[in-house]
Amino acid sequence: MPLTRNNNDSESLIVRNRLNQRNFRARRQQYVQELEQKVRALEGGQLDTARRIQHAARLVAVENQALRAILREKSMLSEADIDLHVNQAIQAAKLEPQPRLLGTTENELGIRKWLEEQGHTLVTTSDKDGENSTFDKELVDAEVIITTPFHPGYLTAERLAKAKKLKLAVTAGVGSDHIDLDVANKTNGGITVAEVTGSNVTSVAEHVVMTILLLVRNFVPAHEQIERGDWNVAAVAKNEYDLEGKVVGTVAVGRIGQRVLRRLKPFDCKELLYFDYQPLSPEVEKEIGCRRVESLEEMVAQCDVVTINCPLHEKTRGLFNKDLISKMKKGSWLVNTARGAIVVKEDVAAALKSGHLNGYGGDVWFPQPAPKDHPLRYAKNTMDGGNAMVPHMSGTSIDAQQRYAQGVKNILDSYFSGREDYRPQDLITYKGEYATKAYGQRK
Repeated sequence: MPLTRNNNDSESLIVRNRLNQRNFRARRQQYVQELEQKVRALEGGQLDTARRIQHAARLVAVENQALRAILREKSMLSEADIDLHVNQAIQAAKLEPQPRLLGTTENELGIRKWLEEQGHTLVTTSDKDGENSTFDKELVDAEVIITTPFHPGYLTAERLAKAKKLKLAVTAGVGSDHIDLDVANKTNGGITVAEVTGSNVTSVAEHVVMTILLLVRNFVPAHEQIERGDWNVAAVAKNEYDLEGKVVGTVAVGRIGQRVLRRLKPFDCKELLYFDYQPLSPEVEKEIGCRRVESLEEMVAQCDVVTINCPLHEKTRGLFNKDLISKMKKGSWLVNTARGAIVVKEDVAAALKSGHLNGYGGDVWFPQPAPKDHPLRYAKNTMDGGNAMVPHMSGTSIDAQQRYAQGVKNILDSYFSGREDYRPQDLITYKGEYATKAYGQRK
């Protein structure tokens, strides 16, 4: 695309455009700093990161328009060329347009205006740790709590004892193990705990398959080699395998586990296995091409890859400990996108170091956020690889955020309207009783 209609003046326009880019960056930085000072003064020195990002984004929009005005006034560029130069300036300032986040602190699930129009007050905070946190202070008067499973506000027995007005606790996503559910059932006549069941299943299942491939194909060390400027194919190929012909097993075959198996079917694995208290129907087993193993120890002993897709409850906490891991095939891979506390982190790290496990990957940690000295941040196998850990992100893709944001709004509408016509699958506790078997409530 040409930079200008007037080819004779193209060189000077290029120079002016570069100057505009530099001015754009300088003005943006100055304005952001001035704004931060003003906000600090207003908020008593407490500047919330999400708020700062939002204000900076507004400034970017203003500067975007200012740059357009300069280009219109000082050049003969067409609107299309102006668009080109503005985008170049934004990219030069490392302000490429980003997907719209709906997470609870970034854009508050898009529900602030809707709630305030009904007369409700919404308090948003990422300050959730310690007795003097904003979360603890606001909990005393809160009727509804909304939190994500990715950086949760833990509702412990101690916190629930302070929450005298709490009636509804909503998980923006899936997984309510950050709440003491037994205590919630006994608090304030029974706190309703709900989550947006199904909102993350596609996202997590895709992440599981991706992580399996990253580990089996030894992708991470190979990519790190390229980043370092090295080139040693033999160093990474010596621990690279095909997924075809391998035995893969899932611990639990619910909404996510079943989708994982379906996505693995085209890879022509030797066998697809599952362990679950509730078997699939013979028709579904035949369709997927999978087989149930009644003993977890028996299943992991057969698998080249084990993926954990079960909820965290009293029977699964610490399930993958030294004893169970020792029963896995030597050189196998373990993937965990369920909950960090299902594995004993020290035992996983030791199994990697010894070579019993060839790799561990996933996105869940205990606690969350993971401290800097968490052993699974740095654990490696005997070939200095085998780590495919990332922050808790598998269930919060932009598409998943849209699903759980709408689901939270539906739950709130059901509560505030008095209808309480919740989707049955969304309820974890209701009227002082468990409404699900997902948290170890087996009959």
